[in-house]
Amino acid sequence: MATTPLRSQNSQPAGRMKKDESFLGKLGGTLVRKKKAKEVSDLQEEGKNAINAPLSPTPTDIHPEDTMLEENEERTMIEPYSKEEAKFKELIKVLIDWINDVLVEERIIVKTLEEDLYDGQVLQKLLEKLANRKLNVAEVTQSEIGQKQKLQTVLESVNGLLRPQGWAIKWSVNSIHTKNMVAILHLLVALTMHFRAPIRLPEHVSVQVVVVRKREGILQTSHVTEEFTSTTEMMMGRFERDAFDTLFDHAPDKLSVVKKSLITFVNKHLNKLNLEVTELETQFADGVYLVLLMGLLEDYFVPLYNFYLTPESFEQKAHNVAFSFELMQDGGLKKPKARPEDIVNLDLKSTLRVLYNLFTKYKHVE
Repeated sequence: MATTPLRSQNSQPAGRMKKDESFLGKLGGTLVRKKKAKEVSDLQEEGKNAINAPLSPTPTDIHPEDTMLEENEERTMIEPYSKEEAKFKELIKVLIDWINDVLVEERIIVKTLEEDLYDGQVLQKLLEKLANRKLNVAEVTQSEIGQKQKLQTVLESVNGLLRPQGWAIKWSVNSIHTKNMVAILHLLVALTMHFRAPIRLPEHVSVQVVVVRKREGILQTSHVTEEFTSTTEMMMGRFERDAFDTLFDHAPDKLSVVKKSLITFVNKHLNKLNLEVTELETQFADGVYLVLLMGLLEDYFVPLYNFYLTPESFEQKAHNVAFSFELMQDGGLKKPKARPEDIVNLDLKSTLRVLYNLFTKYKHVE
């Protein structure tokens, strides 16, 4: 396609110059001053050439603002082919569904993470709901300054919760506000883990990322792999390394002894209803025995309308387990570390943790 030769600025009509300046002002993005037409063109071309270097397996979709960097500033862009991978798409869908479930009472519907989270409004509501506390921020902010101030408050609260747990902070006010998908996903995955979201993230989700940095006026690129999730066991283990981890990892021979003791304990009480447990892995997965066991231990009748006596779906089973957790908390126990979904999914370690907590508190109950 033919291109029109560049004219000198002096030969441009005033209207055309005004239009170009307005366009370049938008291209500048993070720049504090407008760039001249030639400087912008050169910098864009340099950025595109760097991105499309032979080291890159496929061309990367570069936006003009991604090449307009201040000195020592950097931008990250996910390779297009990584965005098309099934696990990456699944991760995004699971996170969007989770946010919408948490915020259903707020009548907030998230459709795309980049467009709906960058201004801090949804993140504010999400954190307030998860942490059960109100943040001191303006409810609605239209200006960029107001949005960044809200993000600052929200992220300071998030970081205060996650840093003590050993999380590496891979997000910032600027990265979230500029709709950096890598930063947004790291933040949301961390929140799901910390607040023990009742969801199951796809395992081993990673993407190839192009990192563009400006050093001494020159754009430099590198290609890195960003990992968002590992295995469910490793992710959940971040917060719950305990005696059972040691038992599974270093003394599996003693596992049968622990299981036998717990089976004896639960049958001592369930036998009163002519019920008997032989397999811990499966017989507590639908939550029915957990609910009945709590009623026996606390000496009360659990109304049948509060749970599903013959659950069929995953959701009904998860409801039963979650309800049994509420009964445990009513009985003075701390909220179980396990998720209801883990019990339903036959996670033995999670089941053992729950039963051992009951055993510790009620072992002398007749």
